[in-house]
Amino acid sequence: MNPPHAVIAGAGIGGLCASLCLARGGWRVSLYEKANVLEATGAGLQLSPNASAILGRLGVIERLTPFALRPKAVRIRRARDGATLALMPLDDAERRWGAPYLVVHRADLQRALLEAIARESSIRLQMGAAVAGFASGENSVAIAIAQGAVRLKAAGDCLIGADGVRSFVRQRLGADSAKFSGWTAWRATVDAARAPPAMRREETTLWLGRNAHLVHYPLRGGAVINVVAIVDEVFRPDGADFWSSLGEPGFLGARFSGWDEAARDLLGAAPDWRKSPLFDCNPIASWVAGRVALMGDAAHPMLPFLAQGAAQAIEDAGALGEVLTRGQNIETSLRAYQEARRPRAARVQRESRRQAKIYHLAGPAALLRDMALRALGGQKMLARFDWLYDAHHANGHED
Repeated sequence: MNPPHAVIAGAGIGGLCASLCLARGGWRVSLYEKANVLEATGAGLQLSPNASAILGRLGVIERLTPFALRPKAVRIRRARDGATLALMPLDDAERRWGAPYLVVHRADLQRALLEAIARESSIRLQMGAAVAGFASGENSVAIAIAQGAVRLKAAGDCLIGADGVRSFVRQRLGADSAKFSGWTAWRATVDAARAPPAMRREETTLWLGRNAHLVHYPLRGGAVINVVAIVDEVFRPDGADFWSSLGEPGFLGARFSGWDEAARDLLGAAPDWRKSPLFDCNPIASWVAGRVALMGDAAHPMLPFLAQGAAQAIEDAGALGEVLTRGQNIETSLRAYQEARRPRAARVQRESRRQAKIYHLAGPAALLRDMALRALGGQKMLARFDWLYDAHHANGHED
């Protein structure tokens, strides 16, 4: 008897992880990616324990060990003077949540996943090929593949749409489209030798300011500092450079002119900036139609204010692997996947949106926020993330 066959649209972090989860469970996987080359857009990723637990089960953490860093704490600072508002220690992350808290370069994670896939004979990755149509039947899914000017036919026992915010699969299922949020993310990596000494700590640092915030943490053994600045901006998210256009440093210089000197020095040390639009969407009613299912940004586009975009895609992958390898009816399994994952992902979407408002407060509201952060203290702040980071919740099991 032939093993079941999954077709996955999109070879981002979520699609790569789903391929591994299914292959380890005895599935054959065809993974189609429309890009000719997998480029690691962006730079750093925070892999909270709910995601690193799944990567650990896939054997990927071992491959990441030489490159990943375990931050000792999350430090929250005030923009105007750099004052520390809260310090959340992460030394105890593995005992507390069941898996390590990691920061890693996206390219390093992508490489580790591709190396793992290369060892799986049941996974076939096809670049320069996109899912261009599909029809879910009673026993299979008929799929059209566009490879340049060539149109090919394929078939699978199920189709997983892991094709991102502007998902073709999502569009064909009639789900709401994600909308530009009004924020852009500016990303850069800074040589650690050029960064202010206080910025080289093995910590994730979050600065809170008026209508903007800044995140930075070291990568690759502390050799570079990953920097992300998020601002509200008039932006037209279209054209060939939709996801990653050059950013004008003078714009950031003006926007952050009233910030503490250390933050301004770090921004000034960046050799160049790439900026990308941030998208948001209300939770959609259904991720599944017959033998077709959505995952990752295709299922739940979310703002990055909880640093959960990649983590939630990895959780989706783990849940798909769990339900589809039980040997049950595929349509029933996909509905079980949706039931397990949708409430949790919807909560992360809502909480990320709420966090955005808190981060970007100004005036008296910001003063009250700062006082509340100081009053809570690091341990109570950590407790507010137990629901999210606990590895036991990573397949969607909520309290």
